Amino acid sequence: MGVLDGKSAIVTGSARGIGRATAELLASQGAQVLINDLDGDIAEQAAQEIGGETAVFSGDLTKGDACDQLVQTAIDSFGKIDIIVNNAGYTIDAPIHKMSDEQFQKMLDIHLIVPFKVIRAAAPHLREPAKAEREEGKEVFRKIVNVSSISGTMGNAGQANYSSGKAGVTGLTKTLAKEWGQFKVNVNAVAFGFIETRLTAAKVQDNTMEIGGEKVQLGIPEQLRQMASMLIPLGRPGTPEEAAGGVFFLCSPWSNYVHGQILNITGGQFTGMTS
Repeated sequence: MGVLDGKSAIVTGSARGIGRATAELLASQGAQVLINDLDGDIAEQAAQEIGGETAVFSGDLTKGDACDQLVQTAIDSFGKIDIIVNNAGYTIDAPIHKMSDEQFQKMLDIHLIVPFKVIRAAAPHLREPAKAEREEGKEVFRKIVNVSSISGTMGNAGQANYSSGKAGVTGLTKTLAKEWGQFKVNVNAVAFGFIETRLTAAKVQDNTMEIGGEKVQLGIPEQLRQMASMLIPLGRPGTPEEAAGGVFFLCSPWSNYVHGQILNITGGQFTGMTS
């Protein structure tokens, strides 16, 4: 028996890293999970390895009606949606004076516009059942968890584009919490600090990903990685599994009265400077 038995979830960007760890944790607790990644082969492999009942939607969520197709795939596969985790993303770093319009726009597209479009596409599948349940005097909680970052709450040199997108996630989350609380849809966000993924690995030649045929360099300079023990009171970066734990809490019944919040998952980094 799992605490998410009978629940159906969409986790974007869930074939690797934090998304993969989140999908695995939700599935281990009984949820049906839609796996999403740019690379269809990687997504299929993840779905097979995760176990449980899974479905796959591959493709670039920033293109065309991909977000609508993602939601429809979940409905076709599971018949309903109970949980959405907007996790997909990547980084393109540069100082502002060297950042192109395209570099700035791409970060807004994946980190802010995609969550908006996924939520909008899912709206009838979350709101309409809730209206019927309200008429029957039932409370059934559904969950939306948007992934932000302390780059969005505190800013981060070299990431004006990424930080702007992640800051926008806060406004989206808090506004939607006000609109959809009446439908018992808990809307919250997580703000991650230094979590060990491809995005925070060493900035070396082979740490890249391909977006729309273009190679994107990932990672951060090694000297910044070495500062983690000084910046983080717990003395180390977090693991994807530890990051997923906070997301799981916001997807679970234990968060039914947690609403419109930004949960910092940072190992204590910037303690007392952000809320």
